[in-house]
Amino acid sequence: MSLVKSGNSFHQRHRQPKQVAGWSIVVLAIAFLIASPIIAVLMTAVIHLGDETANEIWGHLVETVLLNYIANSLGLMFGVGFGVLLLGISTAWLVTMCRFPGRRVYEWALLLPLASPAYLLAYTYTDFLEYYGPVQTFLRTTFDWQSATDYWFPNIRSLGGAIVLFSLVLYPYVYMLARVAFQEQSLCALEASRSLGCNPWRSFATVALPLARPAIAAGTALALMETLNDFGTVEYFSVRTFTTGIYRTWFGMGDRLAATQLACILLTFIVVLVTLERVSRRQARYYQAVGSQQSLSTFDLSGVRAIAASLTCALPIALGLLLPAALLLWMALANWQKSFDREFFELASHSFILAGITACLGIALSLALAYGARLQSGKSVQWGVQVASLGYAVPGAVIAVGIMMPIGRLDNAIAALSESLFGISTGLLLSGTVVALIFAYLVRFLAISVSTVQAGLTKIRPTLDDASRSLGNGPTQTLAQVHAPLLSGSLLTAAVLIFVDVMKELPATMVIRPFNFDTLAVRVFQYASDERLVDAAVPAIAILIVGVIPVIFLSYQIARDRPTQKPVSQTTHLSDKTTNRTV
Repeated sequence: MSLVKSGNSFHQRHRQPKQVAGWSIVVLAIAFLIASPIIAVLMTAVIHLGDETANEIWGHLVETVLLNYIANSLGLMFGVGFGVLLLGISTAWLVTMCRFPGRRVYEWALLLPLASPAYLLAYTYTDFLEYYGPVQTFLRTTFDWQSATDYWFPNIRSLGGAIVLFSLVLYPYVYMLARVAFQEQSLCALEASRSLGCNPWRSFATVALPLARPAIAAGTALALMETLNDFGTVEYFSVRTFTTGIYRTWFGMGDRLAATQLACILLTFIVVLVTLERVSRRQARYYQAVGSQQSLSTFDLSGVRAIAASLTCALPIALGLLLPAALLLWMALANWQKSFDREFFELASHSFILAGITACLGIALSLALAYGARLQSGKSVQWGVQVASLGYAVPGAVIAVGIMMPIGRLDNAIAALSESLFGISTGLLLSGTVVALIFAYLVRFLAISVSTVQAGLTKIRPTLDDASRSLGNGPTQTLAQVHAPLLSGSLLTAAVLIFVDVMKELPATMVIRPFNFDTLAVRVFQYASDERLVDAAVPAIAILIVGVIPVIFLSYQIARDRPTQKPVSQTTHLSDKTTNRTV
């Protein structure tokens, strides 16, 4: 027996470095593959800097639309940033630190608008608030107004309307992270400010808010990235941004190079945004002793204050999910006989197939990346994982440009080679195919599954790896027999998140999808663009239902893991287990 063990140990010592090195190569290969579209965009722009034709077209864009793209994008960023901060911070503070009727419901319900794609709200509210919609019709009937010249009504299809809708669906990013930050704050710091004469609002402004600043900055950055990635809302509202500019330049003008140059500027916006967010977190370092934490004290609200708090939390939920969902459901039921036809089920099957394949591949790739980083802590591997996770920060339009241009060149090269050698024209093998579309989804959403799997791996003790190795199992066998079963919950969560995001994705799908291969999201956009919102209602409801499921699950998890809360007059120490709990 000792000889067998010795032999196994000897064999393992000689094969383990090779297997670990193999995992490192896998991580770096995946990272390069995922980063290739971004590299292609940057290289194309650099190579054609001196191209006279490219400079001529670029000069035309600069003279006509570029400043408009920049102004609208900046306007959206500042407006949405203010909106998500206002809604996210206020609601997070109320449900964390105050007691009022309905607070337990609002804790998880405030996350639900995250399931609503902004373009669905754009189509729904436009129909609801337009001149012949129910709101303005009711106003004209009530006040006996004859035409639009008799009264003023805000135009929903404008930059301001887009800012409001983005704020309603993206504030949960700030709410979620701010609430976690408020929950983890030390009661001692808040009580110290109170003893110095600060009222609750001043304690919030001078103590709680600065302590939560890194989390709030991260949530705001996520919301702004989603804003810059959007295509359906800004296109429908005729707000010219870089995403609409890339699509129009590519398909309207037929100029891929100019689209690449616009993609580079949009990528610059993202880089600046990420840099500012990281600098903000680096400069805001606040430390507090974990052992001194106590159960959170809550302020009892009654009367007008309780009503105001309840309305503050209920308004974004109603406007961000309940009202548009009710309107879509009403239109879907009114037209259900025509909506549930063969075309709808074909579109649904396309969306589900794409989402399912992407989710499965995303789990496999993220498991390889996360486990490779666990085996090898070298800087190259860690950087590889970080690079592979950058796709979520890159808009889908940029990823589409970065994929289509090199794939187009590869198809042309293969066709030319086949023609010269065999006299056979192969045509386009990869461009505009499901393969290219799934690759774009992986580049865009792999970061979600990587972070989820990494979080699951951190909960598995290294002693289990050692035990598996002592039995003669290599890294691959350990992953298959030990880690994969323990990670089943994390893998399922990652798969659901990728599945939902693929179902909602519009910019990359619009550019890369095969001919005559539409998804639910694309068809909703096409119907809405043709002012056929009734026909778009059923596909929109399907997207909304799929999106709500994981958000409800996430909301339940956060509500279940909330720390114990006591009235403001009572303070009790938490046990170490409760103190160290994270949401």
